[in-house]
Amino acid sequence: MQIVRKQLVTDEKHKPIAVQIDYDDWLRIEQQLKIQAPLVQGVDLSRYAGTVNLTESPLAYQARIRNEWS
Repeated sequence: MQIVRKQLVTDEKHKPIAVQIDYDDWLRIEQQLKIQAPLVQGVDLSRYAGTVNLTESPLAYQARIRNEWS
């Protein structure tokens, strides 16, 4: 097991509230866990507003579909 350098972050009453580690250690941990940073892509959904015309209310549809299983 490798050593991770860390610092405790405390509040004004000296109660631990967080742990801070070096960025290099974080990258090494990420690599070991094979975690990849999520791709953040902004999508403007407002251009789709009003493009779907519903024939029934979403709640009525949900109730109807659920009743098919009982």
